[in-house]
Amino acid sequence: MTISPLDLASLLCSRLCHDMLSPVGALTNGLELLSDEKDPEMRQRCFELLEQSARISADKLKFFRLAFGAAGGFGEMVSVTEARALVDALVGNNGRIEVNWALANESLPKPAVKTMLNLALIAIDSLVRGGTLDIGAEFRADENGQEASEIVVRATGARIAFDQDIGRALDGSLPDRELASRTAPSAMLRELASSLGGQLQWALSDEALVLGAVLPVG
Repeated sequence: MTISPLDLASLLCSRLCHDMLSPVGALTNGLELLSDEKDPEMRQRCFELLEQSARISADKLKFFRLAFGAAGGFGEMVSVTEARALVDALVGNNGRIEVNWALANESLPKPAVKTMLNLALIAIDSLVRGGTLDIGAEFRADENGQEASEIVVRATGARIAFDQDIGRALDGSLPDRELASRTAPSAMLRELASSLGGQLQWALSDEALVLGAVLPVG
């Protein structure tokens, strides 16, 4: 992949803005309704909608801060509890997805956490009718003493909506000229995995999407 860091950053910003537009727009609409509403019961309902939109906005910002950004700096280990809380918050706002976790370590290298979050986001987006999200991660050393993070994310449901361009961005077969905001996170993961000498994999069936990563420690 030859896309410039600036272009990739611009596409990631576009994705962030796209995902934040709905909850922030709901805040604006709620404030407009509240300014005109006199009925106490309806005003209470407006306050509830504002609270919900504010929570969703905050949850997404916290998620993207670590998934796309450099929260806490570079190079250190990150608690899996933090990563799990971020995903659980997104899923909690959805209400139609059940999450199962299998995390073997209390912390993972930051590249592994960023990868896990982004793969989880891809899986969540694919479950348009709800379903089950299984997330597993392990940080271990092989027989040669090489340390690596292994991550697997599996989405199962009645309908899996997966854009094949996202898969092509993950495996590096999507041309730079075809990259868009929806595929930028996958391109970022590809760059991250390549920089570590790691691998990304994906497999799609009618009722399941499986995403995986192996990220050696440099």
